[in-house]
Amino acid sequence: MVRVHRDINRYDRRKNQTVKIMIHVHRDMRSTNRRRGAAPEMSGAAHPDHQQMKGKIIRGIAGFYYVLAEDARVYECKAKGIFRKDRQKPLVGDEVCLEVIDAAEQTANVTRLLPRKNELIRPAVANVDQAMVLFALKDPDPESAILDRFLVMMEKAGIPVLICFNKKDLVDSEAAVRWKEIYEACGYEVHLLSADREDGTEAVRQKLKGKTTVVAGPSGSGKSTLTNGMQSIVRMETGEISRKLKRGKNTTRHAELIPIGTDTFFCDTPGFTSLDLPEMEASELQQYFPEFAPYEPSCRFTGCAHIHEPDCGVKAALEEGKIPKERYDNYCRFYAALKEQEKRRY
Repeated sequence: MVRVHRDINRYDRRKNQTVKIMIHVHRDMRSTNRRRGAAPEMSGAAHPDHQQMKGKIIRGIAGFYYVLAEDARVYECKAKGIFRKDRQKPLVGDEVCLEVIDAAEQTANVTRLLPRKNELIRPAVANVDQAMVLFALKDPDPESAILDRFLVMMEKAGIPVLICFNKKDLVDSEAAVRWKEIYEACGYEVHLLSADREDGTEAVRQKLKGKTTVVAGPSGSGKSTLTNGMQSIVRMETGEISRKLKRGKNTTRHAELIPIGTDTFFCDTPGFTSLDLPEMEASELQQYFPEFAPYEPSCRFTGCAHIHEPDCGVKAALEEGKIPKERYDNYCRFYAALKEQEKRRY
C-alpha cells in the first residue's frame, strides 16, 4: 500500500482566508474500492500507467461495450464521459482506442472512437464491408417487398449486398431458380443453400473472408443456423417455426459481431417481419434500383419517374422482359408510399 501526502490550498469561509491542508491518498484503496469487474467511467487524459491499445467493439449491452483488442482478448469497457458531452455513441463495429484498467479482470475504458467508414441505423452497426440478406424459400415464404426494402436501404448506404435463399430442399428447383434469376438480373450475387445440411454454405463462407458482414433477414430464415455452421465460438439460439403463422421466433435480441476467422466478422442482427423505407424524396428512389440505370438514357423526359410517362426506357425494358416485373411492381408501390409521405410532410 502506498501512502501519498499532498498539500492543497483551500478557502475557509469562516476564517475568511486561504488555509493549507494535507490530504493522504491510499492508491491501493482507490483501486480495490472499485466494483469488481466494472471499469470506472473516466474523463481527461489517459492514465500513464495503463496499457493503451486498439480494438473493435463486438457487443454493446446495458452501457457496457465488449471490445476484441489487438491482444486477442475481449475487454469489458465503459465509454468515457466525453462521448456523451460530444453526443457520440459507440456502435458495434466501431474501431476504438482503449485504456486497460485491470488486465486480469479484462476491464478497460474506451478512450477514443476512430473514424467510421459507414454507419447503419437499423441495425445500429458501423464499419460494414458488405451485407448478407438471408430469406427462406419456405416456412416462411419469401416476401419480395421486404427484401426489396432492405436492398434499397443498403443501396442508399452504399453497402454491397449478397443475397442468400435458404431451405432450398423444401421447394422444387424451378421455384428456387426463379428467385435466383430475378435478383441476378438486377446485378446482385445470389446463393441457394440449405444451412442445416451445410449445402451451399462453403461458397458463402469464402465470400465472407476478411470482411465484416452484417447478416439480416426475417425471423425463421435460418440466420442462427447459418451462423452456428460458420463458427464454433458462439452458439446462437435457434428458434422453432410457429406452426400456425409459419414464422420464426426471433432468437437474436441485439446486434453482435461474431468472429468467424482472421479479420472476419459476422454481425448477427434481430430478425424482422417488416421494414420501413429510409427517408428520401420519391424522385431519389430510382437510384436504388440498379437494374434501371442501363435503360434510363432512353427515356424521353429528363427526370422520368418511370411510372406514367410516355416513351420511358425503363418501361420498354420491362415489356421486353429485361427488368423483372416483381421488382418493378415493388418500385411503383414504394414510389407511391414516398409521394404520400411528401404530401403529409408539406
